[in-house]
Amino acid sequence: MIPVPLVVCVLGGWCAVYLTDSVLKSSGKYRNSYEAWLGSHGVTLSPFQLRWQTTMFNRLFAYCARINPHALYLWFSSGVVFGVVAMMGSVVLLARTLQQTLAQMTSDSPRMAGQQALQVVIPGVNLPTSQLLYFFSALLLSGVIHELGHAVAALREQVRVNGFGMFVFVVYPGAFVDLFTTHLTLVSPTQQLRIFCAGVWHNFVLCLVALGLLFLLPLLLFPVYSTGGGALVTEVVQGSPADGPRGLSVGDIVTGLEECGVSGAEDWASCLSLLSLSPQTGYCIPAASLQPSWAHGRAYKRLDGSMDCCSNNSLTDLCFSYTSPRDKEKEYACMPVRKMVTGTPVCRRDADCLAQEHVGASVCVTPSLENQTRFIRVTHPPNTHMLFVGYPPHLQYSVSLTNFVPRFTFLHLDLPVFLETFCKYVVSLSGALAVVNSVPCFALDGQWMLNALLEATLVSVVTDRQRRELIGFFLLLGGSALLAANVALGLWMVTAR
Repeated sequence: MIPVPLVVCVLGGWCAVYLTDSVLKSSGKYRNSYEAWLGSHGVTLSPFQLRWQTTMFNRLFAYCARINPHALYLWFSSGVVFGVVAMMGSVVLLARTLQQTLAQMTSDSPRMAGQQALQVVIPGVNLPTSQLLYFFSALLLSGVIHELGHAVAALREQVRVNGFGMFVFVVYPGAFVDLFTTHLTLVSPTQQLRIFCAGVWHNFVLCLVALGLLFLLPLLLFPVYSTGGGALVTEVVQGSPADGPRGLSVGDIVTGLEECGVSGAEDWASCLSLLSLSPQTGYCIPAASLQPSWAHGRAYKRLDGSMDCCSNNSLTDLCFSYTSPRDKEKEYACMPVRKMVTGTPVCRRDADCLAQEHVGASVCVTPSLENQTRFIRVTHPPNTHMLFVGYPPHLQYSVSLTNFVPRFTFLHLDLPVFLETFCKYVVSLSGALAVVNSVPCFALDGQWMLNALLEATLVSVVTDRQRRELIGFFLLLGGSALLAANVALGLWMVTAR
């Protein structure tokens, strides 16, 4: 559900803006100067939308449009090819997303969640508030690059640009360009296509650039940050299983989870997933150190059928199961866990301990835990192992890690994380803008792309202009319905479940 504080803050903010605007416009003293200030700065206010428009960037757009005309012709012609392909691909993607959403609505399987390629994003609901800066910055950058493409393509085709602007709609930032409509209607349909497709084309290119930076980031940061030596802890959730005197701390480098090596943040997640799906790891300890369970109370069954043999109040002991060397029966022993597992090799059965170099006979003991609960040793030298008992995903989300370890102490731990996260948001949002704006839908770039495409390709086949417009209308109607269905069901999935 949508959090009430978020709604209150958004509505309260807009009410304050409207109240201030109404007071100034009704004031006899400040009305004229206020309206003059709005007009001179290109600021307009409408319900839940604040817009700003300026001509200060027109010279920059004109300069860009004069750079190597032949190269720009090839550039924007490539954009036409991409735009046409993206328009058809976006319809297929939306149809597939709608099918997945409907399947998820009728299924209770958690595996179905999050499979959609496109998802509705609502800040504070399915977007953490800690990620808002990345989200809004990447969204604004994607919008500016999108409109830059339209502006430069329009000036190259001799269409005047009246101005460039930015806006905030509810909480979402964006950008726009104001083109001279008369000039736009006078150019050929092919020229119009180059203008209309330039926005999604630039979004696609920005997506590729951000993706390239994401893959090249280890190389670009190599002089000051190293990778491959472990996962660096950048944050530990307070009160989580990883917190505490013998837990993890910011700056620790995790190198292993049991026998699974960790060379980066991806290994941390994959190792925890592997450990949660695999049987509990055992440990080779000398048979002489085993203590019978009767010394701490007899073993008893838990509600899930697993066995326990330690006091419920014990924080240092853990119940282990093993096969008795004498009668080969399964027995249980309550032992001090840190003393028993520190420096001991892992095993799956007693035969694995025979190959280990131990003094005396060794036995493979396995922690006796509840279903889905695991005992995990976290290696983070030079500190002693952190011992975790619980559900592995709880440990995964207790800490934030990065692949980048600073080579110098004055470097900030979060710089690579910021760059990496920002690039990921740019890839996602710029790609999403390219897809959504390509949809043949009313009020989106896809509407004008489709109209120009029909005018450029169907003139010789459908000579009547009204018939071509009718074909375009029904195609736009279908695309609009498809997009509206995805948005409506996506909102319902995010807010109602």
